[in-house]
Amino acid sequence: MLIICDDESDALSPVEIARLPDHVAWIEYMERSGVTLLGGERLRSSGDATSVRTRNGEVLVSDGPFVETKEQIGGFALIECADLDEAVEAASRHPFAAHGVIEIRPVWQE
Repeated sequence: MLIICDDESDALSPVEIARLPDHVAWIEYMERSGVTLLGGERLRSSGDATSVRTRNGEVLVSDGPFVETKEQIGGFALIECADLDEAVEAASRHPFAAHGVIEIRPVWQE
């Protein structure tokens, strides 16, 4: 999974982002290279988040993200790759990697 972290002040909709030339180029790269995009979504602003914790049997619910940072998780892309090297290459070509962070996390498979 590619976890896309960026400055969330960009107010473009998912449809607008999908039409940007750099995003179109990324999708085309993925198709050419054989990396399968299994799914992905843009998330609403961290201001719309709800954080849930349990401490000593008590459920604590708070508005907003767990951590106050400039970069927030803004979306994800679930991809299928042959190995970590291929995932790194795909992540490095994601348009948000140029100004944000793309975190790669393997999905548990039993």
